Parts: sequence; structure tokens; C-alpha cells
Amino acid sequence: MPLPRWGLDTNIETGCPSCGSENIVRAFPAMFAERVAAAPEAALTGEAACYDHPGKRAVAACQQCGRFVCQLCSVELGGVIWCPSCVAAGAGQAQIAKADAQRTLYDSIALTAPLLSLLMWPLTIATAPAAIVISISKWKQPLSLVRRSRWRFVAAIVVSLTMLAGWVLVIAGIVVALRRQ
Repeated sequence: MPLPRWGLDTNIETGCPSCGSENIVRAFPAMFAERVAAAPEAALTGEAACYDHPGKRAVAACQQCGRFVCQLCSVELGGVIWCPSCVAAGAGQAQIAKADAQRTLYDSIALTAPLLSLLMWPLTIATAPAAIVISISKWKQPLSLVRRSRWRFVAAIVVSLTMLAGWVLVIAGIVVALRRQ
């Protein structure tokens, strides 16, 4: 059975009106504060209102269609404000603003290319420099949609330099052998 309002005070012992059992009530002070409904940013007379929410104040206009949008409706993609319908429809330039759904993992390519080329070792003479070029040129690009580190680039550079050093030693050995003859 609900306790009467006079029984609901902070840290007070009160009895149940039905069975008489003692209860300790510990209520937060906010429970007794006057509740004021959170007023949305209402559009005042003469102000622009949101296209989808006529009673709310507009904060921006859609880059594509020009509709006014409130804070709730504004979608920021690529530093530009769009309305939800233009983003959903992919209208006009809103296609450009679509978020990345996938990215090429250049760090994985740079590491796997020289390692896979070991299966056919003469290819390492081409894949090792290619892996170094990929690692250096793509170093500052975003890696993935999920958090990753750049250790694959570092490993690719180390593996590739090792392969190139091996090629230098092989070629130097061939030159020395040919000079002895």
C-alpha cells in the first residue's frame, strides 16, 4: 500500500497504513523538488521553425534542400549540416557526405605482400620496395574504422628492408664469385 505524502520525508521511520509494519524511507531531495517540464527550444514569434517540428526553433538550414532543421534533426557530415530526409535519400551532394562504411587496410597490404612473396622468392625484389613505399605514403591516412595501431607498417618496413638486404648480399656474393673466376 502506498505511504501517505506526509510519511515520505528524507530518512524518516513511518508505519504502513495497511499492516502497521515500520519502514525506513530514504528519499532523494529531488523527489520533493517541483518538477518543471523540460521545455524544448520553442520557436518564438518571427523565428524560423524546424521543418519536421514546427514548434521548435531552427538552428541551421540543410545544405541540399534548404529546409530549416532543429538541433534534434540536424545531421552534421563532413562539416556540413543536412536534414534527415536528404541524408536518408542520399540526395544530391548528400551522397558525398556519407560516412565511411569501409576502408582499405594499407597496413595489412604492406605487411602481407612481402611475406606472401616469400613463397615465390624472386618476387621479393619487387614487393619489398612496394611495401616500403605503401608504408611511407599511407602512414598518415586513417587505418580502419576500428582502432588499430601502425605496428604493421613498421613490421612491413623491417621485413622489406631485411629482404632487400638479403638481395644485396646475394648480388654481392654473385659478383665476388664471378670476379674469382
